[in-house]
Amino acid sequence: ERERERERERESAQIWQLMEVKVMHHSTSFLLPSLSSDRESSFAYALVVLNQRLPRFTPLLWKHAKLRVCADGGANRLYDEMPLFFPQKDPLEIRRSYKPDVVKGDMDSIRREVLDFYSNLGSNTIDESHDQDTTDLHKCISHICNLTPESEKPNLCILVAGALGGRFDHEAGNINVLYCFSNIRIILLSDDCLIQVLIRTHHHKIHVQPSVVGPHCGLIPIGMPSGHNTTTGLKWNLTDTEMKFGGLVSTSNIITGDTVTVYSDSDLLWTVSIKSRDQ
Repeated sequence: ERERERERERESAQIWQLMEVKVMHHSTSFLLPSLSSDRESSFAYALVVLNQRLPRFTPLLWKHAKLRVCADGGANRLYDEMPLFFPQKDPLEIRRSYKPDVVKGDMDSIRREVLDFYSNLGSNTIDESHDQDTTDLHKCISHICNLTPESEKPNLCILVAGALGGRFDHEAGNINVLYCFSNIRIILLSDDCLIQVLIRTHHHKIHVQPSVVGPHCGLIPIGMPSGHNTTTGLKWNLTDTEMKFGGLVSTSNIITGDTVTVYSDSDLLWTVSIKSRDQ
């Protein structure tokens, strides 16, 4: 069975090579203590903290990120919840250690004492209350993109903590941001799973870290039917298969190896489960 799977992967690679489709690599190495391979260490990570419960691995994301941004009320979460990850340490010391570079949004959720605390530490606070047409996450992603030179954007990966859970309209708004910036790697994270967009202009090779993610996963078309989808590395692979709401959608699939490949004629959402501590 494993040999048949390798053969399907080889055939798939040959097809994509003939089609001269660019390959986009993806990794969840940011959930590991260290970034080991050249490919993983080449990503430039940025972190956005939203106003939902912080995932248990937030300190790890913070460690890997070169730029840390709180979206409005996300600063409250950072202030209140980051010390809980270090119960043996002084909360004030933790708050000073985990200082965001930027606090940005319409500033209708951040508490005054939190805003003053981070401002006094030197965080750049940006009030965009004049803009009510975009979400705080959209504002933060736009800010990060504006700070990133064009030559570095192919390696930019923006991690969004607290993006899932809570109100569904907030989740839908966060997913919409993925599509607004589909040319940028953006990964929405909760304790349980991650979501990102796989754009149709590329063949995607997902490098799986089985110690931290999987095996459950899904590929979901959003906004329109997806006429042709082919995968390898899944228990129920797609072979030039149509997906659409009201028809087939590849949810509750299972990763079978350490690499998943995806080719589609439309943008897809990729989601994979994140393992809990006891798994």
